[in-house]
Order: sequence, then C-alpha cells, then structure tokens
Amino acid sequence: MFSIILTWVGSILGLALLVAMAAGAFVVDFDDARGDRRRKKSQVTESKGTPAAPLS
Repeated sequence: MFSIILTWVGSILGLALLVAMAAGAFVVDFDDARGDRRRKKSQVTESKGTPAAPLS
C-alpha cells in the first residue's frame, strides 16, 4: 500500500516538473521575443528623425 502511494506521489511530482519545464521554456521564448521587439523599436525611433531626402 505504501509503495502505491509513493508511486502516485512520484508520478504527480514528475508531471509537475514537466509542466514547470514547459512553462519555463515558454516564458524564456516570450521574454526573448519582447526583447527583440524592444531592440527593433529603439532602432526605428532613432532613425525616424533623419529623412532620407530634403523635404523642400
């Protein structure tokens, strides 16, 4: 009986670990995408004030 309980507890802990690892990978990918977007945005705003040709 005790071994059955330990087996269930171990399987639940294993599943929780797998879910945590998957969530961690998602968070890292999401944060990396946000960082890329921020870097691109700062490059666009820096070059936005200098026109390619004179307006007059």
